[in-house]
Amino acid sequence: MRILLVDDEVELTEPLSRVLTREGYRVDIAIDGNSGCDLARKNPYNLLILDWMLPQKSGLEICQELRSHSDQTPILFLTAKDTLDDRVQGLDAGADDYLMKPFELRELLARVRALLRRYQVLESSPINSNRLQVLDLELDPDNQLAYRGGRIIDLSEKESQLLGYLMRSPGQLLTHEQIHHHLWGEGEQPSSNVLAAQIRLLRRKIEINGETPLIHTVYGKGYRFAE
Repeated sequence: MRILLVDDEVELTEPLSRVLTREGYRVDIAIDGNSGCDLARKNPYNLLILDWMLPQKSGLEICQELRSHSDQTPILFLTAKDTLDDRVQGLDAGADDYLMKPFELRELLARVRALLRRYQVLESSPINSNRLQVLDLELDPDNQLAYRGGRIIDLSEKESQLLGYLMRSPGQLLTHEQIHHHLWGEGEQPSSNVLAAQIRLLRRKIEINGETPLIHTVYGKGYRFAE
């Protein structure tokens, strides 16, 4: 596995590179945004670890540039920025995960492993026209799996059906009646709180640790996905 580490703090990059190398990864280092972006564009990396604040070009700009060229290499931000707006900005730019400085080395290694597992799953999966993606959430309905923030999310059959229905109509109000009909058809008549319970369980899986909420309640009417 090949990792690109882009950070201008030599006191961080050198020991971190040694640790990642001991873990069996091949690590390249860049200490400014321009050289980091050039390396990322020219070489096939399995993971990019980007500092947010860099000389010449920020990690955010690198992320935006790569995503604009359809480069889907997983990206982990390292940053001292800790506001919700900063996290949302990074995730909206296409980052897969976000780690605050200073951080515990064990946590960074765990996040690296999680992102690389996701990369391996996506790379080894056959092309699947049923896959759906809205913002930073991806759904593989055939395998009842979702992907967000560098993690693989196991879904029940009903959760997968519900999420797929919502993702196929982003920004649209889907009424309780429409969702009931899609999930249970004409014959079944679940109790009135079953749908609310399904939504609650799904939110617990796809919206964690300050991630941008994707399922929005339109009170008295239904739900809207990813406004």
